[in-house]
Amino acid sequence: MGTPTIESEEHRALRKAVAALGTRYGRDYFTRVVAEGAHTDDLWAEAAKLGYIGVNLPEEHGGGGGGIVELSIVLEELGAAGCPLLMMVVSPAICGTVIARFGTEEQKRAWLPGLADGSRKMAFGITEPDAGSNSHRITTTARKEGGDWVLNGRKVFISGVDIADATLIVGRTEDARTGRLKPCLFIVPRDTPGFGRSPIAMELSAPEKQFELTLDEVRLPADALVGDEDAGLLQLFAGLNPERIMTAAFALGMGRYALGRAVDYAGTRQVWKEPIGAHQAVAHPLAQAHIELELARLMMQKAAHLYDAGDDLGAGEAANMAKYAAAEAAVHAVDQAVHTLGGNGLTQEYGLASMITAARVARIAPVSREMILNFVSHQSLGLPKSY
Repeated sequence: MGTPTIESEEHRALRKAVAALGTRYGRDYFTRVVAEGAHTDDLWAEAAKLGYIGVNLPEEHGGGGGGIVELSIVLEELGAAGCPLLMMVVSPAICGTVIARFGTEEQKRAWLPGLADGSRKMAFGITEPDAGSNSHRITTTARKEGGDWVLNGRKVFISGVDIADATLIVGRTEDARTGRLKPCLFIVPRDTPGFGRSPIAMELSAPEKQFELTLDEVRLPADALVGDEDAGLLQLFAGLNPERIMTAAFALGMGRYALGRAVDYAGTRQVWKEPIGAHQAVAHPLAQAHIELELARLMMQKAAHLYDAGDDLGAGEAANMAKYAAAEAAVHAVDQAVHTLGGNGLTQEYGLASMITAARVARIAPVSREMILNFVSHQSLGLPKSY
């Protein structure tokens, strides 16, 4: 599909280069990795070597010096080639951004070079069994004990913990002045005693596995706390906005890949005199899907530009809208692609059926579309809360 004219020449060049990388690997590579129960290590390593994985991280720590604008382009183009890297949403976008913005100099030196060159990965743990989309109900707690922090709690649906060197855990500490619990972020290395993980069986074809985490008296040094203890909420949302933008990029790439397969099929599949794409009943739904994807991309670009410009408030609204629009567009594009191929759309040969489930992930994670509608209704429109 085409690229928008509002992008700079540099961004268009980045898009073209990443698309070429993605094409060399493609959907066959992705499908093979999933079937083998392996990981997309080869693609990750080559993308990192070319500077794509850490394109958003500071140059002084080995990154590309760009922002979420550039990182979202990378993920979208890899997805459009059929081989998205989900850990890009988590490792450089969320964790790398939070550490770059709020981490101590020691934390930046310890983590950012590895996150930038792809040699290290970091997972992100916020979701809990009883909290759902309500981050205010997080029950993972951290208490001070001597010079250490001690964490207890549970997390669910945490991606890639098995391949991550550490997990950025969202916990809550007690404010000594008010007694209220406030969010804070902690770096928990993978092999820390008391930090357990168990895989969650998913009806989802993806290289990245999902895990339930348990934190049982996990003892961490004082420097495991990221940034300022009193700025935890600000730091948390500094990571959640990039997460939503990158989820939009993930969904857009998926939708573009599915639409591309459907367009190719409709342009060559012939059962009567003309290819089936000549019929408006086939062509118009594909055109509509294309329009929806392009509109969602514009909102994603707006969100990314606002975030990179330091407008966290504006980026919050746009990031939620972008994630909502991209998820809806991707689900529609995938559904229409499968429908266009008919029975072939359900075969392993064409590889679209598994995307029916995958596309719906963007509707659910990292926040449901209903919670986004709640956000827009009372934050953007000023309507009263229902909860």
